[in-house]
Parts: sequence; C-alpha cells; structure tokens
Amino acid sequence: MIISSPLSKSIYYIGFATTTKKFQSLCKSLKLSMNFSTKMAENQENNKRGALVVLEGLDRSGKSSQCAKLVSFLQSIGCVAELWRFPNRDTSVGMMISAYLSNQSQLDDRTIHLLFSANRWEKRSLMEDKLKVGTTLIVDRYSYSGVAFSSAKGLDFDWCKAPEAGLLAPDLVLYLDVPPEKAAVRGGYGGERYERLDFQKKVGAKYESLRDATWKIIDASLPMEEVHKQLQEYVMECILSCANGKPLNQLWLP
Repeated sequence: MIISSPLSKSIYYIGFATTTKKFQSLCKSLKLSMNFSTKMAENQENNKRGALVVLEGLDRSGKSSQCAKLVSFLQSIGCVAELWRFPNRDTSVGMMISAYLSNQSQLDDRTIHLLFSANRWEKRSLMEDKLKVGTTLIVDRYSYSGVAFSSAKGLDFDWCKAPEAGLLAPDLVLYLDVPPEKAAVRGGYGGERYERLDFQKKVGAKYESLRDATWKIIDASLPMEEVHKQLQEYVMECILSCANGKPLNQLWLP
C-alpha cells in the first residue's frame, strides 16, 4: 500500500496503533478465557471453592443489569454461578423490608437497619455451603449498602457496621461509580424510598468512607458493554484466585 501525504501517513499509523491495541486486548481476553475454562474443569473435579463477588453502587448505577450479564457470561463458559440479591425479599424478614422500601410501612431507622442485617445473616450458611462446593455467587448489594444507607440517615457509622461483623467477606467488591445526577435521570428512578437525589449524594459520600484499596472502581457512565468487559476480567481473575486456594474470610472481625 502506497501512503503519499504526511496526513495520510498519520491517519494510517493512528489506525494501525488502534487496531493493534484492540487485537492485543482481544488476545489477552481469549487467553484469560481459555485459562479460565481449563481451571473451571479442574475446579469441578477437585471440588475447589467458588468466589463471592459483590457489586455495589448508588441506586440506578446499573448493578442489577451487570450482575445478570455476569452470571450469564460465567455460565456460558462453564462456571457454576448464581445471582443473589440483598435484600432477599422472599423471606419473612425480606418481605418486611420490601414493604418498607415501597413505602407501605414505617419503621424506626435502627429497626430497619437490623432487619437488613438479619436478612443477610439468614442466608449466610447457605452462601458458605454453595461457595465450598464450587458455586460462584454474584451478589447485587451486600453489607456495604446497609452501612452506607443507614449512616447516610445519621446513624453512627461504627454502630451500623457492628451487626455485619462475621458475615462472609467478599473476595471481590466491584463499585459501579456514577454521579448521582446521572443516576437520577435513568429509567425508574424515584420508585422506592431511598431514590432521592439529596439522599443518594450522602450515600455516595459514605461509600467513599467504606472503600479500601481492594475495591475495583468502575466508571458506570461508560457504555454497558464496556463496563461489562471490565467486570468480566476482574471476576475471572478473582475466581481463578479462589480456585487456587485463597481462603474464605469473615467480614470486619478484629
């Protein structure tokens, strides 16, 4: 191919560099997927444990959609994976929470916080059993939501954390970061008690206090597929780490 002008050459080299970068990224993803599939086959044979992966973020940050896409992807490449959500509204405690969130009942702030915590505790044993037999759990909200939302109401931060201590610690926390103003214009916003812009800003500030260096922060303003691709890579690496012997820990214990 003959490239005549300097501008044409620049455009050509920019295009070539972009294509090369995309190709390298694809190769990396394919290699990771191949290693992952091989490891999953060994995992099923040797009964290695699954991973506990939690997605957190403000309301309407895209967590539920991304959780569903992750589970579908993992199952498609041979991983035993389940989607879990907290609150779990199927239990008796969860039904009380659901009524509260939909403004059908009124409860003291401390009472509802403890109900949220109890809702996680009533599923702890089942979660651990599933993880131990190799099932990966993709969880839409966990203890961090409970602490962020309750402390945003003015409850003491450490008091909010206390009832969560001893629950299973996530192997990976993925935080979908989106400005509250952007989340507020997404479909369905305002349908539940906490979906108010002023309150969501307070929740975001509390999440910042909860974050540590292990959290993976994802720009949830990016296109859905781009967010999904980033999540895939983090989750596959985490699952491989757990299959290689990473211990299952407990949350917020001394």
